[in-house]
Amino acid sequence: MLAGFETTTLILIFAVVCVGGVVKGAAGFGYDVTGTAALAVLIDPVSASLIMIVPMIAANVSLVGELGRSGVRPCLARFWLFLAAAVVGTALGIYALGVLPVAALTFGIGVVTLGYVFSRQKAVDVSLVPAVPVLSNPRFAGAASGKPVGAVIGFVSGVVYGATNIAVQVVAYLDSLDLDRSTFVGVLALIVVGIAGLRLVLAWELGLYGTDELLAVSVVAAAPGLVGVGVGAFARRRLTERVLHLGVLVLLSVIGVRLVLDGAGFV
Repeated sequence: MLAGFETTTLILIFAVVCVGGVVKGAAGFGYDVTGTAALAVLIDPVSASLIMIVPMIAANVSLVGELGRSGVRPCLARFWLFLAAAVVGTALGIYALGVLPVAALTFGIGVVTLGYVFSRQKAVDVSLVPAVPVLSNPRFAGAASGKPVGAVIGFVSGVVYGATNIAVQVVAYLDSLDLDRSTFVGVLALIVVGIAGLRLVLAWELGLYGTDELLAVSVVAAAPGLVGVGVGAFARRRLTERVLHLGVLVLLSVIGVRLVLDGAGFV
């Protein structure tokens, strides 16, 4: 057994990470929430969150190149306060990961997953919901791009990301700024790589990995994750955006409901 997992469980873990990569490659989003939420159904949510760290770093490193060398410095100048606040929030989130009850963390990941689905669906206008317009409604892009508001969003995003490995708020915040596609992808990757790297260091320092074996599982899982990203990118060229979008949301809805019911003690 590696990190206490049976061989069958390890195979399923790598398969889940691969599927998460397929979602990322096909739809361009959802690697964090798909992988973490699906793994949390299979194993305990803390291990699920920790295992997904290295695969996420590996999948996003190459996407930083979307910015180009000349684009990194201006983006850092624009988003430095958001990043700084996210770093502080991430540290608090990682600490919470080590002390929160498993049921509460499972329930929380499920709620965030369903919130992510709601923010991405198109049947209901999310701008009509008071809780989400700041993050999802383009009318608020001007306010959201301001540094004070960006810092608050960065802090909250960091706390959620540190505890759950899910960067929904970061995606919604950047989407509200109406960035061009390459800048959006590059900035998102830059932020994810930065705070995921911080999570890796803090998780190790706090002893959350326990032994080298759980970290080894995370490192090995990066390989099938990258394979999945490649497969997803291949599929994206052959399937319509509507089919891909709907498929991902249905998958995440099923996973999210399962986690909420499990965390609430109904499963």
